[in-house]
Amino acid sequence: MLSNTLDNPASQARLRRPLARLATGSAIGVLVVLTALAAWLATRTHIVDLGNEQQLSNSGLLQAWQDGAVLVMIRHAERCDSAPGPCLNDSTGITVAGSEAATRVGQGLQRLGLAEADMLVSPKLRTRQTAHYLLGQEVATADWLETCDKQFAGEALARKRPGHNLVLVTHNGCIDHFQRQQHVPGGERESGYASALFVSVDGNGKARILGRMNEPEWQRVLASTGR
Repeated sequence: MLSNTLDNPASQARLRRPLARLATGSAIGVLVVLTALAAWLATRTHIVDLGNEQQLSNSGLLQAWQDGAVLVMIRHAERCDSAPGPCLNDSTGITVAGSEAATRVGQGLQRLGLAEADMLVSPKLRTRQTAHYLLGQEVATADWLETCDKQFAGEALARKRPGHNLVLVTHNGCIDHFQRQQHVPGGERESGYASALFVSVDGNGKARILGRMNEPEWQRVLASTGR
């Protein structure tokens, strides 16, 4: 009896219709999921490596810096309490190697130009030492630069004056919070010692991450751009 039913073309058609609807429903479901995933990925901000000359050029950093439209967050140099090298002069500060790295980054900043820049530093010894070697001068401290909470991004942007670049010497956790608010994926948020995250800030205070430059890349890249 069942064999006769399956041999009947009309019966076969009736069996195929539910299967077709199931297949169509599954395909639509997959399409909805893929569309949602694509939309979510489109909101992510990926960190550009400004050590790449082409990406540095494409980022618009050099022009934005000239316009005084940049906020740069620099992580302190190598910590003495988590590195094998000799300390600079205090176990809560940075290493000798860290001070040398900060000096090299500072030379890069000088090539960009600091005449119209505002500068602030976390009160921690390791950040103050880093700022000394970066900037060659005493820099005002701000407690919020070591708090590293959800308010950090708002605090930083509130202190960015139009026409003046803002240099902040801070901590990995603070930079991480800023990147979280800019929807940077977790695997891209880690900042190396003395690395710099550059952000453009428009006239309405809207931030856009331009990219990150790691310490070893400064001299080579800026020399190639004629800065």
